[in-house]
Amino acid sequence: MIEAMTGKRLWLAVLGLALLSSQAGHLLAYQLRFGAAAQLVQSSGVHGYFPVVAKTSLGAVGAVLLAGLFLVGLARALTGRLSYRSGTGPSYLRLLAMLFTVQLACFVGQEVGEAALAGSAIDSAPHLILWGALGQLPVAVVGGIALGWLARRYEAAVDELRTVLAIRPSTPPLLAAVIPAWATPAGSLLLSQVAGSSLGKRGPPSSSRWGQSLNQY
Repeated sequence: MIEAMTGKRLWLAVLGLALLSSQAGHLLAYQLRFGAAAQLVQSSGVHGYFPVVAKTSLGAVGAVLLAGLFLVGLARALTGRLSYRSGTGPSYLRLLAMLFTVQLACFVGQEVGEAALAGSAIDSAPHLILWGALGQLPVAVVGGIALGWLARRYEAAVDELRTVLAIRPSTPPLLAAVIPAWATPAGSLLLSQVAGSSLGKRGPPSSSRWGQSLNQY
């Protein structure tokens, strides 16, 4: 039975994806806000950590997606099919709302923390939410589509692989080795061989020898 990715596993998947993809939304928000100077702003001062974090996050998202695609492809290659019910899995709107909320919270918290470390004035809440929404919403849209597609096929792939692993290979039949055996017991066989050879050598007495024995009498 195909189980939808719900409950705790869904929250963990959404939380992990939102934390990683929020850096892509952060990058897009700065690009929209500062234009050509966005890269310089994000790599200097208190933002100096951002390029490394952004590259690491994007690499992690790519690795997770590749791992999921590999699992789906493996299940399809082993079974020749990958059945799933179109009605299972979380709804797209739910995924979008969850991803966008977590990503926006990450963006606002990141901006507030950077301003506090730099000792500069913190932007107003409407300002942060506006730029955060502009940067995070497109990323959440793409992330929701990818997560929804992968969630259904991931669960189906896991079920298919469990079915394949549960089928134990049957024990191959043992080849019967034909060994010739004598029906005669070993003692009788040995006696027949010895007696046969001795009788063949002795034989009946010849006529000349029989006549010589008669003349003696």
